[in-house]
Amino acid sequence: MSVNKCDQPIGVFDSGVGGLTVLRALQDLLPHENFLYLGDTARVPYGTKSAESVIKYALQAGGALVREGIKMLVVACNTASAVSIDSLAAAYGPLPVVGVVKPGAEAACLASKSGKIAVIATESTVKGGAYQRTICSMHPDAKIIAQACPLFVGLAEEGWTEGEIVEAIAARYLKPLFAQFGEEGPDTLVLGCTHFPVLRGAIAKVAGDKITLVDSAETTAKTVKCILAESNLNNDSNVSGEISFMATDSAERFAAVGSAFLGRPINPKNVRCIDL
Repeated sequence: MSVNKCDQPIGVFDSGVGGLTVLRALQDLLPHENFLYLGDTARVPYGTKSAESVIKYALQAGGALVREGIKMLVVACNTASAVSIDSLAAAYGPLPVVGVVKPGAEAACLASKSGKIAVIATESTVKGGAYQRTICSMHPDAKIIAQACPLFVGLAEEGWTEGEIVEAIAARYLKPLFAQFGEEGPDTLVLGCTHFPVLRGAIAKVAGDKITLVDSAETTAKTVKCILAESNLNNDSNVSGEISFMATDSAERFAAVGSAFLGRPINPKNVRCIDL
C-alpha cells in the first residue's frame, strides 16, 4: 500500500524544548498538518558545544526523523541552523530542510527602519556569526551587534520567565549591548534562540517601547507554508493534524518544561524516549 506523502508529518527538532515555540507557530498557521517533534534533551544545550559536535548531533537528530518518514525537516534550533543547515541539506536532500536563522534575519530587516539591529543568542550562534552574515547579505548597510545571553536558556528551562531577577539579568545583558549603538540605540532586537520568546515580557520591559522584538517562529512558519505549497506537499485534510513527541531523555521533564513553550499541556505518556 503506497503512502500519501502529503499525509506524512513535518519533522521538527531542537536541542531541547525551546523549539516548541516554533512548533506552536507552525501548528497555528498549519492546523491540518501532522508534526513529529524531537527534543535532544540528553545533550541540551547545543549553544555551548563546538560546531563539529552540533553538526554531528544535528545529523543524528535529522536522521532519526527521516527514518520515521517525514516530508520536511524544520531545524527549530538557532545554533543548529547556524552551523549545520548545509550539512543537513546535503545529507537528506531532496527533502526540504528549513532553518530558523534566515527567516529571523528577514524579519529583522523588514522590521528595522534605522538598520541598527541587535541580536541576542547562544554563545555558539553569536561566535558563528550566522545572523550577522545573513542580515548583512539582505541589508548591506545595517549595523549589527550580537550578544551571547547564556543564562536566558537556564531561566527559560526552569520556568523563571518574569520578575525582578529575570529583568535584572536581562538588563545586565541588554544595556551594555544597546549602548554600543550610540545614543539612539538599536530599533530592532532579534531573539536569536528559541528559548528566548518565553522571556519576551521581561526582555521587552528592559528594551523599552522603541525597540521591536523579532523572533523567528512566525516567519519560519510562513516559510514552511510557502515551501509546502511550492512542493505540492500540503495536507488537504479537513481534520486537525496530530503532534507526536520524541525526546532523548526524561519524558516527564520534557512534558513539564515543554508545556510552557508549546502553550498547552503535554502528557508525558505521549512522549517517546529514543537514543540517537
